[in-house]
Amino acid sequence: MLLDERRDRILKVIEQKGYASISEISEQFGASESTVRRDLEYLDGIGQIRRTRGGAAYIGESMTAFDDRTFQELTQKQRVAQAAAGLIASGEAVLLDGGTTTLEVAKHLEGKTLQVVTNSLPVVNLLVNRPNIELVVIGGYLYPQTGVALGPLAVAALETLHVRRLMMSVGGITEAGLFNSNALLVETERQMIEAAEDVIVVSDSSKLGHAALAHLCPLDVVDRLVIDSGISAEWRETFRKSDVELTIVDV
Repeated sequence: MLLDERRDRILKVIEQKGYASISEISEQFGASESTVRRDLEYLDGIGQIRRTRGGAAYIGESMTAFDDRTFQELTQKQRVAQAAAGLIASGEAVLLDGGTTTLEVAKHLEGKTLQVVTNSLPVVNLLVNRPNIELVVIGGYLYPQTGVALGPLAVAALETLHVRRLMMSVGGITEAGLFNSNALLVETERQMIEAAEDVIVVSDSSKLGHAALAHLCPLDVVDRLVIDSGISAEWRETFRKSDVELTIVDV
C-alpha cells in the first residue's frame, strides 16, 4: 500500500470511529506501530486529527463531505502551494485562510520574516514556534470540523486590519466566480478580501467548473490564481477576460 493511500485510509477510520488506538490501526493495516505513529504525526500536523496517548481523535473536516479534500490532488496542491509561497516576500503582512491548500502554503514559509494573520488553528499550530513569524490570530466562532474561526467576531476583527496579500482556498470555481462550502466562511472571507491589497487564490485544477454551497465573489475580484497545469485553454481565456493573472505550475 502506498504511503498516501495508507494515510488516507487511516484518516477515514479515525473519522468514522471518532477515535482509534495505535494498536488497532497497526493491526488493521498490517503496519508497525512506529509507522502508524509517523502517519498520525503527519495527520496531526495537517490539522485532521489530534494525537492522544496511545491513539488519535478526529478533529478535521469531513472527508466524505468534501471529496477527500486533504488528499485529493495532493501533489498538485503541494506544487501550487510552493509556487504561491514564492510570491510572498520577507517583511510582508500576509493573510491566510483556513483551506487545505493554504495550509500547504504555510508549510513553505520557512526562512521568511513575516506577519501572518490567520483564522485557522492548523496554520497557527504550524507557525506558532517560528521565531521569524509574527502571528495575529483572528477569533470568532470556531467551526468544529475545521478549526477555523468564522462569523461576526471574525469579521469585526478583520475590519480593523490591512495586509499586503491574501492567500485563500476555494471550494469551487465557475464562470460566475468563487464558491465555498459554508455561508459563515464566505461572509468571513469577503471581509478578508476587503482587508487585502492583492487577492491570490490557490487551487488545483479539479475545482474548475464546480460550484459549492455559497457564492463568494465574481472572478474579477481575484488578482492572481495559482493553479496546476491541468487548467484548459478555455479556462485560461476565461481568466484573461476577467483580468486575473495566472501562475501555472507544472505537475
